[in-house]
Amino acid sequence: MSRVPAFPAFAALASIVLAAFAVAIGSGSVALDPAAVLRALVGAGDATARGIVQELRLPRAIAAFATGGSLALAGAILQVLLRNPLADPYVLGVSGGAAAGALLAMLLGAAAWATPIGAFGGALASAALVFALARGSGAWSPIRLLLTGVIMASGWGALVALILTLAPETQLRGMLFWLIGDLSSAPAAWTPLTIAVFGVAAIMPFARDLNVLARGESVAAALGVSVTRLPWLLFALSALLTAVAVTTAGAIGFVGLIVPNGVRLLLGNDQRILLPASALAGGALLLLADTAARLLLAPAQLPVGVVTALIGVPVFLYLLLRER
Repeated sequence: MSRVPAFPAFAALASIVLAAFAVAIGSGSVALDPAAVLRALVGAGDATARGIVQELRLPRAIAAFATGGSLALAGAILQVLLRNPLADPYVLGVSGGAAAGALLAMLLGAAAWATPIGAFGGALASAALVFALARGSGAWSPIRLLLTGVIMASGWGALVALILTLAPETQLRGMLFWLIGDLSSAPAAWTPLTIAVFGVAAIMPFARDLNVLARGESVAAALGVSVTRLPWLLFALSALLTAVAVTTAGAIGFVGLIVPNGVRLLLGNDQRILLPASALAGGALLLLADTAARLLLAPAQLPVGVVTALIGVPVFLYLLLRER
């Protein structure tokens, strides 16, 4: 049962998302008032304002929203599947696998379309290894899961270090900045948004099954849920969402951890509400974090991963103590 009625909750989230877009598009080295932003969005007004809004700020805002929504949705899926509120693509090494796959494709000089494929392959491989090793032949163990994820993340970190060592100096600085999490040169905006919308649409038919699965595998199996096939399908979906997010903005941590937990505290654990609400809240959070990264040290820009880490580390420690 949700703790807040669904309609007011989604209305509030939609308002926050719109406000985050307004702040992101209107703020910067050239401040634009709401009227100027609206004129630029419809193709009217000053040519300079149109260029700033349509070519720079709007694509970056869409990419930030889609990336945050994808990471939050992936985290919510992993948390309910593993029945562990500490599960997260970054903590479990899935983001590290995606980053290693993408960087390897870059190092080999692969075509631009091959980078997302490399990221997806790395994320899927990392997810499969972590979950298979953490479970073994018994039930899920939160401690074993976290330890396996940390070890896997360390292994991917070593591979990333090797790739950076072998990379040409002309690519090195961009790779390092991208690894921290950077939206200043996002390769696309509509592609990650399309994948995020697809992720929400694909997971919603399984919301009822996830509600049942949260009560335990034996209960879910007795009620007709495919406890062998469903987890792997959803692991693949979470890997796809993580891979697209990493390809778009680099390895941004903690969004998939803190957003689903915050939404769960406010709205309850009904997956029919939690999953889409997490996507909206995650998009809004990363959009605001990216705006702060642009403005805090302007004209210099912080990597957005630094901002999310400053928020996420204390929250993660709190959740870890709460689990004890």
